[in-house]
Amino acid sequence: MNLFLHTALTLVLSVVLHATLTASTHEVYPLPQGKGLATMLHLARAGDTLRLHKGVYKEHDMVIGKPLTITAANGEEGSVVIDAELKGTSIFFVRANRVTMRGLTLKNVPIAYVNDNAAIRAEGVKHCTFENLRIDNAFFGIYFATSANCRIAGNVLRATKGNESSSGNGVHLWKCEDCLVERNDIQGHRDGIYLEFNRHALVRENTSEGNMRYGLHFMFSDSCEYLHNTFRKNGSGVAVMYSRVVRMVGNKFEQNWGAAAYGVLFKEISDSYMAHNRFYKNTTGLYAEGVSRTGIEWNEFLENGWAVKIFGSATENVFRFNNVIGNSFDVATNSFDNANRFIHNYWSRYEGYDLDRNGLGDVPFRPVRLFSVLVEQQQPALVLMHSLLVNMLDVAERVIPSMTPETLVDAAPQMKRLEINPIQYKRTLTKR
Repeated sequence: MNLFLHTALTLVLSVVLHATLTASTHEVYPLPQGKGLATMLHLARAGDTLRLHKGVYKEHDMVIGKPLTITAANGEEGSVVIDAELKGTSIFFVRANRVTMRGLTLKNVPIAYVNDNAAIRAEGVKHCTFENLRIDNAFFGIYFATSANCRIAGNVLRATKGNESSSGNGVHLWKCEDCLVERNDIQGHRDGIYLEFNRHALVRENTSEGNMRYGLHFMFSDSCEYLHNTFRKNGSGVAVMYSRVVRMVGNKFEQNWGAAAYGVLFKEISDSYMAHNRFYKNTTGLYAEGVSRTGIEWNEFLENGWAVKIFGSATENVFRFNNVIGNSFDVATNSFDNANRFIHNYWSRYEGYDLDRNGLGDVPFRPVRLFSVLVEQQQPALVLMHSLLVNMLDVAERVIPSMTPETLVDAAPQMKRLEINPIQYKRTLTKR
């Protein structure tokens, strides 16, 4: 038996070594009649490298069914263009593990209302890498389904479809595990980055700007982290829904402005953490509904319409050590009860004093203005925003609270603005 196992192991190692030693590099050039790249994908053996030289490859619906590296030739990155000419369904269908693609430009994937056409569509794969690509005018950019341990990095994605129904997502991950999305620049899509039913995803250092719906949209995705991203001028910044154990650290949510726009929308999430983020000039900085056991600390809320909207369904959350400065409304709620803790925040509207000079106000601060309560019930009342009447109502409410929640107070607010510096936050989540 030992001799048999030794012989079998030797045979396997010999096959692997032979495949490694015989892996080839193929030089590929565009052909006037097309199909040159598709032919090479068929002829290449597992482990081979295809080096594409500059020019336009008018091809689409190419299947990658074996481990390959497909890259632009040295010095020709950006000059290798694969143009689907708005034909077919997708440019590449990836069906094999350990596929690497880099340095190419992919463009002109047609719109489809039944199929999820994509520049790259990968299903059921592991250990694939797509980096330093340029994807223009694609329905979906990079689409992964039921895949694991893949990396999407350093890509530029631009879409120009113009409305939600005729535009897909930039980076789309469905039912994936342990995938990394980093340093991508995404504009003009429906959602910049979309994740659904993912586990242990890490999304970091991306810029998602000018997308029609969300910069980042994820649902039913537990134990994920979002670090040092910028979400700017999207329909809304980020939507976090029906998930648990989510960590969002060091992100920027800027100028996500519109009738129903948010920096971050939290809906039905729990046991999560948000810190060192910057909310600047959003219609609503943070919208929290159905949120529980989540820490929100060391963030800055600057010049938003509403800094925070927190609803009665949000419970056992802690809001502390945040700077809340120059917002039209600091906090709004739809409930007279409060099951969350607000403590040690800096509020630019606070007018209290510190007799014992410990840096904390001696008088509690009530962040919910009477006028914000009225606006929640009658939105047109916003036209009175800066009127003398509104100021008088707010003063009266501070003296004799009657309509604002009695328990939603910061009992010890900071007297000075907190120093909140960017941090290099490393991944901390581990597999369960």
